[in-house]
Amino acid sequence: MAADRTWLFAPGTTIWTVNREATLFLGAGRALLLQLAHPLVAAGVAEHSGFADDPFGRLLRTLNTSCALVFGDVDAALAAVQRMDAIHRRVRGFLRDPVGPFPAGTPYDAADPALRLWVHATLIDTSLLMYHRFVAGLSAADQARYYTEACEMARVLEIPEQMIPPTIEAFRTYFSRMLSTEIAVGATARELARLIFWPPRAASLRAIGPVAKFVTAGLLPPEVREGYGYAWTPLQEQALDRFARAIKRARPAIPSVIRVIPPARVAERRLAFPASGRQAA
Repeated sequence: MAADRTWLFAPGTTIWTVNREATLFLGAGRALLLQLAHPLVAAGVAEHSGFADDPFGRLLRTLNTSCALVFGDVDAALAAVQRMDAIHRRVRGFLRDPVGPFPAGTPYDAADPALRLWVHATLIDTSLLMYHRFVAGLSAADQARYYTEACEMARVLEIPEQMIPPTIEAFRTYFSRMLSTEIAVGATARELARLIFWPPRAASLRAIGPVAKFVTAGLLPPEVREGYGYAWTPLQEQALDRFARAIKRARPAIPSVIRVIPPARVAERRLAFPASGRQAA
């Protein structure tokens, strides 16, 4: 935690060290598809956003909020949450068709703290997975510290304290329970996923769609991958593993201007922190 309370976090905290890595954006599709795998999230996105025109817009807004919380001062963090709240106030309705455990007519509201917790959880789980697999190993202590710091973000996001799993072990239990009880990939989520990898109005993104789909499919939990209808073979797993190891080996040679995301570099300059940062153990 930053000693200067004008900042939520300081360089050298585990969440700063992990989230500053641009490699984590390779997991953006995974986080988004996990979010859409919740039927109420998928309904809200499908019915209250221009997803077909800007399939990554929602994810980018979520990531921008996350970056403001980690790398911004308190004023920037609160402003980001206020912008998110203003958008979420318009996102409410009723599920049109039954999906998984949710019958038709189930109400949804983007301001629902349970849905907000799930979205936050997908970013936590994806960030830890991506850093460990593509950047560097994370010890159990580092993972626990990361989660403790992410809980501070959850509080700023106005998720009630009693809803936040108190430890990383409790978080993993929550995440597994969600996968087995509430997460169900419906037709809406599958259509939204198709738009992500083959956006009809973004030819430049279509060119990388197959690669993004391959990485995303390999990183998803098996039950969610199957829900989206993605096949996955041992040979594909070996290819993804080679890809991850190649990125991990290349990382030390990548200039920080490429390796570190812009919000972190800006914040580190403001705080006069060395650009290289500290790598978690």
